Amino acid sequence: MASGRGSWASVLVAANLNAVRETMDVLFEISRILNTCLDMETLSICVRLYEQGINPKALSSGIKELRKVTEALKALKM
Repeated sequence: MASGRGSWASVLVAANLNAVRETMDVLFEISRILNTCLDMETLSICVRLYEQGINPKALSSGIKELRKVTEALKALKM
């Protein structure tokens, strides 16, 4: 009987992982349409930070500032 519960738990975990993947795929497509230039890994980090309570506007501002700094550093190297 324990193995039956284990396999049921495995099914639930797999279903949950599939739901998370589908959600991230949809969010990534929205991100692409909005031309955010976020890759899947960065988007995942942003989602996790949001889930942890980070203010979305503050997160957006931080990303924009990091992009400005990155562009400035690239310009200096040229």
